[in-house]
Amino acid sequence: MSPIYIFLATFVTVFSLGFQSLNVNNDHYRMAAFTSLMIGSSHLVLYKMLPEGGWLQCGAYLIAGPLGIVCSMKAHGRYRTWIAGRKANA
Repeated sequence: MSPIYIFLATFVTVFSLGFQSLNVNNDHYRMAAFTSLMIGSSHLVLYKMLPEGGWLQCGAYLIAGPLGIVCSMKAHGRYRTWIAGRKANA
């Protein structure tokens, strides 16, 4: 089960880091604070799981990072479109 937890925690960490960077650059304070909580929470899982990691756990860690950042970039684009739509309708 630990490779799955490591994959998910790494994915959430990298996704949140990418999303937070874009939020900070665009002055989205609340979302930046929320993503900071997500980063900290997912790091706690990694700190507990990785010291015992073997090859499978390391592979899960390495694969999740690239997937997390690409998904973050895609999701943030949709988030910005959603925010723009809300502002236009207000």
